[in-house]
Amino acid sequence: MSLLDSALVRLLPAVPKPVVQLFSSRYIAGSTLVEAVECVRELNAGGAMATVDVLGEEITREEETRAITQAYRDVFDAIDEASLDSNVSVKLTALGLELSYDLCRENLLEVVSAAAGYGNFVRIDMEDSSATDATLRLYRELREDGHDNVGVVLQARLRRTLDDVHALADLQPSVRLCKGIYLEPGTIAFTEYEAVRANFVRCLDALLEARCYVGVATHDEWLIGESLARISQRGLGPLEYELQMLLGVREERREELVTEGHRLRVYVPFGEHWYGYSVRRLQENPAMAGTIAKATAGRVLRLGSG
Repeated sequence: MSLLDSALVRLLPAVPKPVVQLFSSRYIAGSTLVEAVECVRELNAGGAMATVDVLGEEITREEETRAITQAYRDVFDAIDEASLDSNVSVKLTALGLELSYDLCRENLLEVVSAAAGYGNFVRIDMEDSSATDATLRLYRELREDGHDNVGVVLQARLRRTLDDVHALADLQPSVRLCKGIYLEPGTIAFTEYEAVRANFVRCLDALLEARCYVGVATHDEWLIGESLARISQRGLGPLEYELQMLLGVREERREELVTEGHRLRVYVPFGEHWYGYSVRRLQENPAMAGTIAKATAGRVLRLGSG
């Protein structure tokens, strides 16, 4: 990663949206449910499972949260109608967490109950650290109320995560374990690459020790190898864990892992609120940010010479 590319990452919000959309389209199924269904169908045909995410950014009104909740009901209906191998992932801020805890809980319960009606599953996504306590509280409340078709996400970047694993162990949660993409201060998060890796492995060991079902969500080849070694050492069968990747990332490696017999799930986001998600994906890929900047500069130069 060049210093230029790194600097350009910070400038992404100033890049014209059509340019961001062009370069980020590989990470998003599309803006419509029809496009998401077709994407999942193709993934299933290639041996991969999916988790569908209805994108929701900067939700400021209760009616917007209701619309996203209904969109998830539509997703379950479409998954069932097309006989797809897919569950869903939800961001609590899209369901109103920043507006009201009770509103968010009501919407989440509606999504989880709808999923249960179809024999499906809901993964509660994890956002930045400001939402961690409320997310884990909601997850525990739903599980203690008897909703077993719900899981959660934990981020190895946060220093607290190992403690969170121990605190949740009595529930034997279904956990997606990822590094985490949110930039947090060093007081609450590991900021060094190897430190995040090391904590990922520690958290994975603790989750497996607690007999949790783990979705190992990483594109890091070293972590994939370490995770599969630990899974093998514990003698876990193919239905007792899964690997997870993002749409459009390391597709050849994904196919190899599927061919090797591993269950692998692909995160499939769709919807009109694509911009915020796109910027986060591109911030993870500074080299792509550099490509975008060059395209933008070329566009500006052409306009200036016209």
